[in-house]
Parts: sequence; C-alpha cells; structure tokens
Amino acid sequence: QVQLVESGGGLVQPGGSLRLSCAASGRPFSTSPMGWFRQAPGKEREFVASITASGSNTFYTDSVKGRFTVSRNIAEKTVHLQMDILKPEDTAVYYCARYRLPFSVSRYADTTAVELWGQGTQVTVSS
Repeated sequence: QVQLVESGGGLVQPGGSLRLSCAASGRPFSTSPMGWFRQAPGKEREFVASITASGSNTFYTDSVKGRFTVSRNIAEKTVHLQMDILKPEDTAVYYCARYRLPFSVSRYADTTAVELWGQGTQVTVSS
C-alpha cells in the first residue's frame, strides 16, 4: 500500500528544535519530489518546504527560511524537516507530501500539485 508516515512531532518551548521524519513507500522514491505543509487551527493548509527528487534543490516559505532545513535520504526512503528556533506561530499539524509527476518547480507551494498526503503530526510551540 502506498503511504507516507510522519513522526517526530511534539511539544517544544520557543527557541527549541524538532526534527520531523517521513517514511515513504510506493513509487520509486528516487523519482519523487517531496514536500512539507502545515495547517494551524482555523487556517488553510500552507506550504512549508520542498525538495526535488535528486535533492539538489530546496524551497522554503519565507517565514521559515534560515530556521528550517528539508533533506532526504534516498537509500532509506525518508524525508526530514529539521526545525530550529521554533516560534509559537509554527504551531500546526505538519503533513508530508508527495508531488504528482511531472513536477513543475513553479507549483511547489500549490496543494493541488500534491498527489499523496501523510496522516500529519502535531507540532506545538509553547512555554
């Protein structure tokens, strides 16, 4: 069964760090561009970060640039989101995403470009 399984969420104080992981199955992982989105209560799901199939290019929403880092391990079929200097406004459910092919880098922030979502993992930043 094709699926994405996230892990690593939790409660952290402002200024702290968390590392999210996403384990992928299904289509050969090496050809899949991947992304992370988040959804806060009462808000629409929004783009956070993405990485191309080769891992050579990454993209971030402005609010997380310099704080978050997306990476992938092709051999382990995993994608990671390292989140540092966390802020209360980062509180949300974070979703791993696999983009449909063919992938256009102009659409990395578009939720309709995603063909498969994980179940989500809660990240809460609070003192």
